[in-house]
Amino acid sequence: MQKAVWRGLLTASVLIGLAGGALAQDRPRTDPVPRPLTLAALETTAQPAPTPAPASAAVPDEAQPIEDVAATSPPRDPAVGSVTGFPIPRYVSIKAAEANARRGPSRSHRIDWVFQRRNMPVMVVAEHGHWRRVIDRDGAGGWVHYTLLSGERTAIVEAERLTLHQRPDRASMVRAEAEQGVIGTLRQCRVDWCEMEVGGFRGWVEARGLWGVDPGESFD
Repeated sequence: MQKAVWRGLLTASVLIGLAGGALAQDRPRTDPVPRPLTLAALETTAQPAPTPAPASAAVPDEAQPIEDVAATSPPRDPAVGSVTGFPIPRYVSIKAAEANARRGPSRSHRIDWVFQRRNMPVMVVAEHGHWRRVIDRDGAGGWVHYTLLSGERTAIVEAERLTLHQRPDRASMVRAEAEQGVIGTLRQCRVDWCEMEVGGFRGWVEARGLWGVDPGESFD
């Protein structure tokens, strides 16, 4: 009787074990879901850009300092440009909407000033290669590449208000008035008067109210 009981228990345990194995095989596997990588970990850490050396410290071998150029060049007429043969000083105008004025006559020199007004009159005071040293009416400026300059004569109104006359005569008909700071194109000048075009108007103005023309200057 006791043996029969033990035999029954053994059979039951085997069946339970088989059933458990079957259940384990029938149950679907639940693999762990992979967690998404943290985006910040995939991003490259931003490094500060290296601070560039000052442009003035990097002077190319072929560019001589201005002092050396002056020392090695033969004597010349200071009133005539060594490159163009044009008078020094002389008036020109800014051709581009933006023109960098550098400390020296090369692109390796630092930018000291930026002209941001097209047709602004400036004065050429020196020449070196493809570069012209220019200043504005306030004395600000530097070395500008010649391609950014134009030979077209312009002038800026210095007077508080400047009258454009039909003829170079105060008694002639008034066509328009230009306020201080207005820039116009000079068509011709006759001693004390200049014919200027500005804002679609054209007339004669007194040269003493302009910056961009010398006293008594005449040209067509």
